[in-house]
Amino acid sequence: MKKTLSIICLAAGLASCAKLDLTPPSEPSTGGFYSNQTELELAVNDLYRLPFWGNDNELFTDNDWHRAQLTNAVIGGTMNAEDASVQTYWLNAYKAIARANSYLANMQRAAATTPAAVMTRLEAEMRLIRAYQYARLIARFGDVPFITKPLTLEESGGITRTSQNTVLDFVFAELDWAADNLPATYGAGEVKRLTKGAALAIKARTALYAGKWAEAKTAAYKVMQLANAGVYTLEGKYDQLFLKAGETSKEIILSIPRDEKQQVFNGAGFVQDYICRNAGGFGAWLPTRDIVDAYECTDGKPIDESASYDPQHPFQNRDPRLTMTIVEFGTPWLGFSYQPHPDSLTTRNFKTGGMVPNFDNRAVRPFASYTGFLWKKGIDQTWADRLVEDNDAIIIRFAEILLTYAEAKIELGEGDASVREAINRVRARAYSVAVTDISNYPSVTTADLVELKKIVRRERRVELVKEGLRYMDLIRWRLAEKVLTRPVIGLPDPANQNRAKWPFPGVTPLDNDGIADYSSFGADVKILVERKFDKSKQYLWPIPAVERRVNPAITQNEHY
Repeated sequence: MKKTLSIICLAAGLASCAKLDLTPPSEPSTGGFYSNQTELELAVNDLYRLPFWGNDNELFTDNDWHRAQLTNAVIGGTMNAEDASVQTYWLNAYKAIARANSYLANMQRAAATTPAAVMTRLEAEMRLIRAYQYARLIARFGDVPFITKPLTLEESGGITRTSQNTVLDFVFAELDWAADNLPATYGAGEVKRLTKGAALAIKARTALYAGKWAEAKTAAYKVMQLANAGVYTLEGKYDQLFLKAGETSKEIILSIPRDEKQQVFNGAGFVQDYICRNAGGFGAWLPTRDIVDAYECTDGKPIDESASYDPQHPFQNRDPRLTMTIVEFGTPWLGFSYQPHPDSLTTRNFKTGGMVPNFDNRAVRPFASYTGFLWKKGIDQTWADRLVEDNDAIIIRFAEILLTYAEAKIELGEGDASVREAINRVRARAYSVAVTDISNYPSVTTADLVELKKIVRRERRVELVKEGLRYMDLIRWRLAEKVLTRPVIGLPDPANQNRAKWPFPGVTPLDNDGIADYSSFGADVKILVERKFDKSKQYLWPIPAVERRVNPAITQNEHY
């Protein structure tokens, strides 16, 4: 679903979409709705909005940190049944489910005046959307209320939770039906909507999260077959994929379009948190040292095993995705040279050619980046110029499918050549070379399943960083109890920085899961905040208290 969706709301006018939001088809006042093709399309179109699709918050992980927010319910270990983010997630999912149920129960009102092919396609879209909501719910809450038709108020009061395995079977069946009844592509000039590939990709991700390896492998392979037919491909330049220029890329399987002109964007406050202080921002939304240390060296080895790694020059001899994702020290960024070294009190302004005070240095501006790092992935000069962020939201792309296929095969004990090729295709793209050009990137050659598992997990982390997938990886790999109980660390305050150890005091040790350990560095690093994670309960989210107050028959997850 690409940018040419043109903000689907535009097809009927933004006012119409707003009206549907205020008076959704699931409400009694819409009893006469769904009477023609236009009304069917309006109902489906209104669910193409980010609250119904967005991946998880990267701040729930060890990749990302926000100076002003400091912590959140996930990494602070404070998640409870009254948590607003939990309630919002639950509400949005069930809002979409209710609308889908209402649509499916009433769509035949328009059958006499709507072409059969359109009826089938719209039904497939709605069934996919409903299945996706249930997939998201069971991954986070476990057993959930399972509703597939409109309910009266009296009926809703007796709803209980249904086994997540039962719901999962339903999700798989619905996604299969959607895949069979949605087009693989749309013609030139047509609005791009949900496709066969989107249904299969969602099934692959859902199965991976549920540990259903065979189903994940099969669904991912079917998407790969679509790629073989020319539907999908890896974008040539990794960094361009996440900018405006990449919004029509054939790597994108599912994205939600966003555009300032259509009033679907983030404004100045959001943008300033991401951009550097020299360019008028706050430098508050930051990559962690953990993610920087996760990138391999160009020899394919982690930093604590590679002879080419130098902690005083941490961006050299590294996977190219590192400098495409995080701003390298001493390089141009948004019109200025980015250099957080405590003695770099001035910096180059490339717009004027002169030197200016270095506001990205904490010796000059004490609230400059505490970790020393700034995000680069998906950010460009227009953010600073417009103070607007309206990049399309990528939900699923083809690189994820290749890594899903590889992981599922590895978990099934099938470490064959197709696994290595899937990983190597993603790796080779990072180096901007062909997968066969093995002399110019660190290709995977091992068939050892233990090593392959480590490799594919590390590959997922660096390839998909800042795309909202790391949290569920930590949950399903049962690593959250280790990762999210280690502190967020930053650079020492300028007065305490040992210049001889700039920026890093030594090589960071990584364990078998690729998790960094900074405990031996003492005063050479600064603890910014302690993370906490309660393994007795936090692998599932709590059922929102408001739901249980309305319907006590809905039980709570353990220890909440």
